[in-house]
Amino acid sequence: MPPVEKHLKISSERTGEEFRELHEWIDNPDRKVERHDITKIHEYGNMIKEKYGEKALQEYIQHIHDDVKAKFDHIIHDFENAMKETLAYFGVKEREK
Repeated sequence: MPPVEKHLKISSERTGEEFRELHEWIDNPDRKVERHDITKIHEYGNMIKEKYGEKALQEYIQHIHDDVKAKFDHIIHDFENAMKETLAYFGVKEREK
């Protein structure tokens, strides 16, 4: 998942604001798993909107989206590599394109 600094850069490019306090809150090491729990988006989203406003709510949702995408992209990459290694082990070659 992208580090806080990457989230700050993305937010800044997208909105002109870093939302540092929000991204640091989301990625706080002691509460990171809890704050990335997609079943709590509504609960945390309401709190964030009240405290920081609508733009911050959108950045919170985007932060979670970016992290989910990064996590699954990594899983897919690892799976594809494992499949290639397994197929090669059993003598199966990749098809030429």
